Amino acid sequence: MRHHSHSTVRIAAGIAAVGTALALTGCTGAGKATELDPDADVTITWWTGQSDEAEAILEDLAAEFESDHPNVTIDISSGASSTEELLQKLSAGFASDTYPNISYSFGSWASELETSGRTVDLRDQVDDPELAWDEFPAAARATVQPTGDKIIGFPALVDNLSLIYNKTVFDAAGVDYPTEDWTWDDFRDAAKKMTDPSTETYGYAYSVSGSEETTWQFWPHLWQNGGEILADDGTAAFASDAGVEALTFLQEMAVDDQSVYLDQTDTKFAQLFAADRIGMMTSGPWQLYDLNTAGTDYGVTILPGTDGDHQTVSGPDIWAMFDTGDVNEAYWSFELMKWLTAPAQDLRWNVEFGNLPLRESEVDSPEFQAQVAALPGLDIMAANSANAINSRPTVTGYVGLSEAVGSAISHVLQGQGDPKEALEEAAKAADEALSDN
Repeated sequence: MRHHSHSTVRIAAGIAAVGTALALTGCTGAGKATELDPDADVTITWWTGQSDEAEAILEDLAAEFESDHPNVTIDISSGASSTEELLQKLSAGFASDTYPNISYSFGSWASELETSGRTVDLRDQVDDPELAWDEFPAAARATVQPTGDKIIGFPALVDNLSLIYNKTVFDAAGVDYPTEDWTWDDFRDAAKKMTDPSTETYGYAYSVSGSEETTWQFWPHLWQNGGEILADDGTAAFASDAGVEALTFLQEMAVDDQSVYLDQTDTKFAQLFAADRIGMMTSGPWQLYDLNTAGTDYGVTILPGTDGDHQTVSGPDIWAMFDTGDVNEAYWSFELMKWLTAPAQDLRWNVEFGNLPLRESEVDSPEFQAQVAALPGLDIMAANSANAINSRPTVTGYVGLSEAVGSAISHVLQGQGDPKEALEEAAKAADEALSDN
């Protein structure tokens, strides 16, 4: 499934409670190996969260790993009918003591999974120089260490928001294409020039669904203005002067300039962009396949900046790893993930599928360059990973915080509120969500 890795999911209520109540009870039952024997026959259960072509690629890789290690059997499957459903299935599995060794997980689930008490801790193992842990982007490493305590798995997918521009719309309006030196004022000016009510053409698009799509688009504006999502004490900090300034800028574009297509759905703006009705969108690698299929004439660059700061936001997903109480399963699960995320295999998985490479060392490879030829702009998005300096919080209350911020942004951009008041209300709601966990 060519999914959006940042998708908001209504976190399955009770996962933390299940974990607290049942923390590790019954995990070391009969038949579980308690002393390591790497040659013993072992079966690893792996839920990939993928379908179609992506699932087929991973199944081929699993078969290759099995042939290299004849004592290892990999029980590989999607795990659920959609990636979104995996969390609920994991939650039920924790309750019944039937859960996989490895599961694909959205990064936003990381702290929920850690609080289940079922995750492994890889802190001692990532020091292995062969693993080259520091080659993973900082945001991805932070996501698999959600509370700063355990490392609960491996990075699975990295992405970021870049500026994608429609050359046809720019040319029709006689506007110069964006450059890496653009400020947000340059961006606003271009959006205004491309907006034409008579043809229903807009300069920019923004989600007002109130989902994580709405929220994560806002974080680069906040960070570039010097703001933070959370204070050191763990309370909401986004209703700062930096946050108000960021939301006021978007409000002025949407309400005053009317240069922003406000999308209630999270998906229509990309279709309109592909159809030459929107000049710019801030999106990620998952859009490029569709734009190429549609034949859209587009370009990619980094986000506009504030005082030379071009920070973006990344939404890494993870291979969460779970403790089943069997040391042989734990050993081979680690070996499988170490192998899968090594450059040689990542080129045949993420890169072959059209995702960004997990490691910078893959960027110069012929395999990645072939994908860049097929999906122009992918190289710029890969380089833009360096601008993903801050990471979204992985605290358990993030989903509630995101909903509060998304709702505030949506109302303000639709002319229904004052940026300062809306963010202050959102901060109160966010603090309630944060204190509930």
